[in-house]
Amino acid sequence: MLTRHTFQAFRNISGPPKKSVELPKYDLVIVGGGIVGCATARQLLIEKPNLKIALIEKEKELAVHQSGHNSGVIHAGIYYTPGSLKAKLCVEGLDLSYKFFDEEKIPYKKTGKLIVAVEPEEVPRLDALFTRAQTNGCRDIEMIDPKRITEIEPHCRGLKALWSPHTGIVDWGYVTKKFGEDFEKRGGKIYTSYPLEKIEDNSKDSKYPIRVSSDPSFAEFETKNLITCAGLQSDRVAALSGCSTDPKIVPFRGEYLLLKPEKRHLVKTNIYPVPDPRFPFLGVHFTPRMNGDIWLGPNAVLAYKREGYSYFSISPSDLLESLSYSGMQKLVKKHFTFGIKELYRGIWIAAQVKQLQRFIPELKYSDVTRGPSGVRAQAMDSAGNLVDDFVFDSGTGKLSSLIMHVRNAPSPAATSSLAIAKMITSEAVNRFKL
Repeated sequence: MLTRHTFQAFRNISGPPKKSVELPKYDLVIVGGGIVGCATARQLLIEKPNLKIALIEKEKELAVHQSGHNSGVIHAGIYYTPGSLKAKLCVEGLDLSYKFFDEEKIPYKKTGKLIVAVEPEEVPRLDALFTRAQTNGCRDIEMIDPKRITEIEPHCRGLKALWSPHTGIVDWGYVTKKFGEDFEKRGGKIYTSYPLEKIEDNSKDSKYPIRVSSDPSFAEFETKNLITCAGLQSDRVAALSGCSTDPKIVPFRGEYLLLKPEKRHLVKTNIYPVPDPRFPFLGVHFTPRMNGDIWLGPNAVLAYKREGYSYFSISPSDLLESLSYSGMQKLVKKHFTFGIKELYRGIWIAAQVKQLQRFIPELKYSDVTRGPSGVRAQAMDSAGNLVDDFVFDSGTGKLSSLIMHVRNAPSPAATSSLAIAKMITSEAVNRFKL
């Protein structure tokens, strides 16, 4: 948890600078104060300490959206397609994360994770997942029997399970702020309450050819290079420099239940289902939290606003943009029944509890209450496919060689953040000749 001193330090992160005749000039500006943006800013100054770098964030503090609204799991890299960036960066990021936590004395727990087959038809998929985990280089993954399942998690039942001992939990929002704090200690500058609105050609100044600005009441910056890590707004930010709007960000809200305090003894580790390849999302699971809470869920439903965390948070323009997108229409047509079930489970708690009882039979409706929610920035192409790997883009035009947009950094972006930061930094050093 944040101490009073630490919290005050984070509140004192610089706000937008005053306009002046001489605009602030930087070697590099990074847009986005989530975990990927902050990790990247920090890594750039580790490798290139003489650079003058600014990070700008539209909210009043760092980690307001995905980085502060996730389940807090440190993933091992089991699920991801062998050879993909997702798989490589997650496995690498796991070790880098634990190393950083230990060095900075950040609290975490290696709770482990069970992926449990509860139906006979799930066993072959679990076997395939075990092979995938081994191919990805996930450490110490075991296939275990029902007796071993109950030894690890006494209230859980299953036919067979994968046991991942290195899966853990942490407060990723707190980690993001520690990245930002370290970036500032190394000489970086963070500007909060700075909503980016324009990326402009400033090539009349050959040394600082990019100008980034907000509305007239805020400051403008001149910079040599620009990296954007804008999460839920990444497609819109990329469009400011002339990039295609594809892939489109479609926001999906995940709604959790909370296990009542007197029932927390039912869950000790992360308990996950075996993924069903027919459906686009993972399914409900059990997640311990650093504060002692147990999150159950989530479902996955279309959010009515890019940053809308409840049914009552609605942006007509955001909703219309999602529903009118051809990719979203194709996804709805393909998975209509699945979508209705997810919506139903979000409204009727008993329906979600029924899914959870497959793993912990003694769980009751009366044991849970409604909990928090998060919004995933799901990148989608015009064919209705969910973009499953990382997407980096520069677009075309005069400034393209000076700009890099992180268009999609899907889960497990938090676990992978330090590895992603190394990759982005390497690309930036080569591309921008830093």
